[in-house]
Amino acid sequence: MGRGVSKVMGKTILTVDDSASIRQMVAFTLESAGYQVKTAVDGKDALDKLGAGGADMIITDLNMPNMDGLQLITEVRKLPSHKFSPIIFLTTESEESKKAQAKAAGASGWIVKPFQQDQLLAVVKKFLG
Repeated sequence: MGRGVSKVMGKTILTVDDSASIRQMVAFTLESAGYQVKTAVDGKDALDKLGAGGADMIITDLNMPNMDGLQLITEVRKLPSHKFSPIIFLTTESEESKKAQAKAAGASGWIVKPFQQDQLLAVVKKFLG
């Protein structure tokens, strides 16, 4: 079992949300499963954090001030180091048109808030192993 844990331990996930309580809940869920977590308050902050050290995966809200999730994904996909990184939307939005926009921008997946902790971890494990 130790090998699986060490594999997870090296994975860093950037969670982006303008709600402090959501950032804390996502970080707690991921850290308790052994992932390293960075947090950002909006898309601009997220790009700064990626520039300062990267991440293996991004979990982002859609509706945020300064730079929303769609703009963030578009910018992240321009970075050679993150062209294929998994990016998951974690949002209250559930409209098919929004999902289509997200997919077109380069989103890998979609989770609707409020989320279940095991649901979030299952999606993360699907992409990061």
